[in-house]
Amino acid sequence: MVSQTRKRILILLSVVVILFLLVRYVFFNGSLEASISSAPQLVIPQQQHESHDSQTYRRAPGAPVIVTVFYEALCPDSKHFITKQLIPAFKEASILMDTRLVPYGKASTMTNPDGTFRFDCQHGQVECEANTYHACTIEAVQEPQARLDMIACMIRDNRLPKDALHKCAKQHNIDNVDLIQKCFDSSHGSELLKLNGDLTHALRPSITFIPTITLDGYQGKQALILKNLLAEICKIAGDNEKADEICGQHS
Repeated sequence: MVSQTRKRILILLSVVVILFLLVRYVFFNGSLEASISSAPQLVIPQQQHESHDSQTYRRAPGAPVIVTVFYEALCPDSKHFITKQLIPAFKEASILMDTRLVPYGKASTMTNPDGTFRFDCQHGQVECEANTYHACTIEAVQEPQARLDMIACMIRDNRLPKDALHKCAKQHNIDNVDLIQKCFDSSHGSELLKLNGDLTHALRPSITFIPTITLDGYQGKQALILKNLLAEICKIAGDNEKADEICGQHS
């Protein structure tokens, strides 16, 4: 008799426990769902798959196309592009172009124990010197046409970079040649060249050919750009009000 009573008590206790757990489960889940539905929702923005250079060189609608030339001062292909493509295009369509020059190329930068920089350039130490003179000239000569004329003049014969600077400065009436020379002689010239190296190494896809040219930060079809720069500029300059007038024969 006692055994039967004990069994009944155990069964009743089991039923009570099960009912308690069911009630607790239903109550908890309902509260949780209400909390989730009323809580602020976390919105994860879609990742923007833009390259570093497209962010750096994004231009406003109607603004000039940003033409960036990654080159070397002693590179024959760089000389050909600057003198045969860049200069003629700028003379004809400067209003469509924001030209940026990056002398460095297939070089490497090393840091000395004292924090200064040294460089290893594809065409030897003379090219490192010429690249530095170019970097200093680009910073010092602010007028775009004069800057391009100086670089084009110097790149025609950079075997003696210092002589090229002074000869071209005289030829193009550049009166701050002493400032350019001071830049080269100081650590500032090396710092400028190091910055050019950072820009060059950050380019994606990585540089495999010199010169490499980007239009608004994109490399596009390099063979077409190297062959007919102005025609490629005209393809993307349509939002500039002067584009139709200038590009009619090049589009």
